Amino acid sequence: DVQLQASGGGLVQAGGSLRLSCVVSGFTGDDYAIGWYRQAPGKEREGVSCIGMDDGSTYYAEFVKGRFTISRDNAQNTVYLQMNNLTPEDTAVYYCNFREGWTNYWGQGTLVTVSS
Repeated sequence: DVQLQASGGGLVQAGGSLRLSCVVSGFTGDDYAIGWYRQAPGKEREGVSCIGMDDGSTYYAEFVKGRFTISRDNAQNTVYLQMNNLTPEDTAVYYCNFREGWTNYWGQGTLVTVSS
């Protein structure tokens, strides 16, 4: 089975930066996409950004455009989410998601807390 290991969360002050990592294992090839989602307390999970591992195409939610950057390292089967200029509204558990066709797996989440 596909497994995803998310890491890099922590406590940061507003205006600060964090870089999240998502390591993928249990899948051969690059024909899949990795997405980052987040869920704040009392709110629904929402999409943040995603990247195609084969062609590097990217997508960003409007609320992170210009602040977050998603990237990939195919050799390491790793996707990064560089988060800059963080605000308290970015506080959430961040999850990475593997998608290949109808196949869908979730990582365990990493907590990001932004203090004001």
